[in-house]
Amino acid sequence: MTSPPRMQIGDVADRTGLSLRTIRHYEEVGLLPESRRSSGGFRLYDEQAVARLLLIKRMKPLDFSLEEMRDLIDLRDRLTGPDLSSATRADLRERLASYHALVDQKLTRLRQQADSAQAFADQLAAELA
Repeated sequence: MTSPPRMQIGDVADRTGLSLRTIRHYEEVGLLPESRRSSGGFRLYDEQAVARLLLIKRMKPLDFSLEEMRDLIDLRDRLTGPDLSSATRADLRERLASYHALVDQKLTRLRQQADSAQAFADQLAAELA
């Protein structure tokens, strides 16, 4: 069986819109598993790493801490595990639901900030007219 294709960090950066430095940083702080290396020492990533980076990218504007991001990624990974008891699955889903509520709170705050910024932009536009 052949292994799935691997991409170098530049290709991953192009696909995710993240900088090389950011990708390396996420790997260093444990948000991304350590990449495999080519025989020449280049980092190699698979589709799963790209998907995780895109998830992290979606969390970033919501101001999640690194610890919260780690926990949320771990929760999602564990929920896909095949050997979970129903009690463990229920516990993980409850924790995931609390993150969902937190995301809703953060979105409300961001919408309020955007509304305030729009009102200010409108005020400046009126003063220019």
